[in-house]
Amino acid sequence: MVDPTPEEIRLHESQTHAAHWRRWGPYLSDRQWGTVREDYSPYGSAWDYFTHDRARSRAYRWGEDGLLGISDNHQRLCLAIALWNGEDPILKERLFGLTGNEGNHGEDVKEYYFYLDNTPTHSYMKALYKYPHQAFPYDRLVAENGRRSRREPEFELLDTGIFDDDRYFDVFVEYAKETADDVLMQITVINRGTEARTLHLLPTLWFRNTWAWNGAEEETTPTLQAIHTSNDLNIIEAIHPTLGKRWLYARGDGELLFTENETNYELVFDTPNPSPYVKDGINNYVVNGAKAAVNPDLIGTKAAIDYVLSIEPGDTHTIQLRLSDLHPSELGLDLLGDDLNSSAPFQNFDATLAIRQQEADEFYQRVTPFSLSEDMRNVQRQAFAGMLWCKQYYHYIVEDWLQGDANVPMPPPERKRGRNRAWFHLYTDDILSMCDKWEYPWFAAWDLAFHCITFATIDSDFAKYQLDVLTREWYMHPNGQIPAYEWAFGDVNPPVHAWATWRVYKIEQKLYGKSDRQFLERVFQKLMLNFTWWVNRKDTEGNNVFQGGFLGLDNIGVFDRSAPLPTGGHIDQSDGTSWMGMYCLNMLEIALELAKANPVYEDIATKFFEHYLYIADAMNHIGEMEDSLWNEEDGFYYDVLHFPDDRQIEMKVRSLVGLIPLFAVEILEPETLQQLPNFKKRLEWFIKNRHDLRRNVACMETKGKGARRLLAIVSKDKLQRILQKMLDESEFFSDYGIRAVSRYHAKHPYCFYTNGMEFRVDYEPAESTSGLFGGNSNWRGPVWFPVNFLLIESLQKFHRYLGDDFKVECPTGSGQMLTLWEVATELSQRLTQIFLRNPAGQRPVYGGTEKFQTDPHWRDLVLFYEYFHGDNGAGIGASHQTGWTGLVAKLIQQLGEYGDEEGVTESVLEIELGSESIVV
Repeated sequence: MVDPTPEEIRLHESQTHAAHWRRWGPYLSDRQWGTVREDYSPYGSAWDYFTHDRARSRAYRWGEDGLLGISDNHQRLCLAIALWNGEDPILKERLFGLTGNEGNHGEDVKEYYFYLDNTPTHSYMKALYKYPHQAFPYDRLVAENGRRSRREPEFELLDTGIFDDDRYFDVFVEYAKETADDVLMQITVINRGTEARTLHLLPTLWFRNTWAWNGAEEETTPTLQAIHTSNDLNIIEAIHPTLGKRWLYARGDGELLFTENETNYELVFDTPNPSPYVKDGINNYVVNGAKAAVNPDLIGTKAAIDYVLSIEPGDTHTIQLRLSDLHPSELGLDLLGDDLNSSAPFQNFDATLAIRQQEADEFYQRVTPFSLSEDMRNVQRQAFAGMLWCKQYYHYIVEDWLQGDANVPMPPPERKRGRNRAWFHLYTDDILSMCDKWEYPWFAAWDLAFHCITFATIDSDFAKYQLDVLTREWYMHPNGQIPAYEWAFGDVNPPVHAWATWRVYKIEQKLYGKSDRQFLERVFQKLMLNFTWWVNRKDTEGNNVFQGGFLGLDNIGVFDRSAPLPTGGHIDQSDGTSWMGMYCLNMLEIALELAKANPVYEDIATKFFEHYLYIADAMNHIGEMEDSLWNEEDGFYYDVLHFPDDRQIEMKVRSLVGLIPLFAVEILEPETLQQLPNFKKRLEWFIKNRHDLRRNVACMETKGKGARRLLAIVSKDKLQRILQKMLDESEFFSDYGIRAVSRYHAKHPYCFYTNGMEFRVDYEPAESTSGLFGGNSNWRGPVWFPVNFLLIESLQKFHRYLGDDFKVECPTGSGQMLTLWEVATELSQRLTQIFLRNPAGQRPVYGGTEKFQTDPHWRDLVLFYEYFHGDNGAGIGASHQTGWTGLVAKLIQQLGEYGDEEGVTESVLEIELGSESIVV
């Protein structure tokens, strides 16, 4: 038995409640302004109602944002940095970006910041912000992007020239936990330029404003107060009614500034302020010289220490702070004595920081102990770090949001008929994994499922909680629907929750030897309600063909699937139906696992097996006329448009819609069937008696490799024909993964005409050139990690059944024949090489951005974008979408672990994907 690493011990202590190691973490949002939660406008114009410009002056209702900061797990007390270079019109307290209406390709953060390291308990964290010497070009970024069309690239911060000649500061922020409630903070500033520059560095401590709403009593207001000031040490005492007392120890000579985290009503609403000290008081003091803007009594609910640093070219300045539950006397400080040892709070600071760094290295070496290049380890480590930094405190009580608060003007009546009005039960007060804490600072159900796969490799408890909590009654709708995302909780995303639940269960079983059936059963019970919702709401004609709606793929189709069709009628969705086939198989797999301990679940497994048969049959034979989503001539699946007069037409778009049927595949192991005789009996009855249903359930009767049985919508012959297109480099198979739409449509756009209008699908490898279906709709050619990951898994499953004898040409036309396992490996390698240096030393993710490719202070910093250019692999969209793009960390782990040793790979994979026939 290998001794656990210190980080693994902390995880265990957290799980058993021996120590609350997760209380403090990177739970601040990167953007609270412009969110639905803070929107009290009549018609849901969130971006325009609460702007970046108002954020420094107006108190938030539902959360806080900050720059590379931390908070406790209920976001009562927050700690972050603020910066001022002497040129900017405002303090740099939060990240700036364009709103959805301002960007020529939708919303977009316009800053450079990097999440470099983090551990699951946040015992060690490190991040970097690059701050220009010159005035930040806020207006220029807005104006230039507003001028550009959708056919032009975005105008980025580097394009302004503000980083030319390295005229910027690198600001590194590190956190290390001495104990669960004792957090060390080190800020390291490096002047990268050739001239001496002055920087105001302001570590800032504040309470989230919880006292201004719903008539909260005055005595519940927390307080921050200076209890010691000197040239060597400043101490701020924080007192909160539920968090208790904390002390911030700040080393060095900095001026203490105090104000209140209260709205500046005079500026925002043109009404008198109840207090002269408001949220933007520190900004007004430092930037504008308004001496009366801060409280001379050094008390308030927001405080900062203003360090004025004069930094020579290439020099480094370091500031150390400590946020602790230890009273000064416990650190050997006698505040009443004459001989104060001001260095006492920092005696072990450097040693603790170094130890936590080393422990982080040990932990990640344990996670991936295989032979990897230094570059692969760097990419994987930053991917894990980005996912952990993108945890956020998410608070939203929809009923209170709809009704408004007693102490402020009531919301307009229109909101009672607007967004999320049917979700009045939703009550969130949790640490959740965000897609991107600036671009998407809210949970999204189908994104979260993919996050959990990667999280499971480093923190299975957190992964399980994420999946569990979304099915709880304060999230899931009473009708069984899982909330999609805050802009529209009632939207429809692909049903991948069961898949993620099963995968997390199996990953934990493999890595940690734990089979958490309680978790599996709890989520499964709620997912049965969700499955029923899908069947009742999305199968309009009761023929097991689904009209899912949005399905998260935005503009991949001809029409907006969230809106009524311009033709009337409905669409039989190849992808919607395939997602449901996959859902059935995931639920079947979970039910079979639970049935091993409770035979009642055999009946439920049978139910999902039968339902899967109906869906699989319907994919190929629908109704009396036996219309099909499968086109035999093209060898591909398409959506079918139904007109009100019962006419039907195939919409021949070569897209992921035709590849998603590959996801509905599962293997039944002989050992499982032997353990569950009742289920086996029912299965064999179907094989014998229901020829009409089993005709399109691939290979059910055939004993495959290892005497397994295969359940798949796609038969062996169909699989071969689909892969011919999927692996064609002139169609789907790019150097960087599978494109969302075939490149065939670059020269052959699909056009549909109705009511004098043209609807079309072109191949667009990067951002969409139109605002169709929303400004961030980009599924017409780019590479997306989540669907590529599912394709890899599906290929691996097919290989487990078909074995090495089944080979396909990869790439199509190359003459090279590969097994499906080798195809999956090739796809994994193409995806990972997006981030890795190629032989020319370039990272495809950064395209032609020279500074990221060649500058030694930039080239090893990795951003994990939302999606990637279908032809050159350049990152596009949200730049910190580590959530599902963080799957690259899992792919790197698999590539390192399995390599090309197929036998080893398969034995491990069987445990992860479902089989227990081989124990490793």
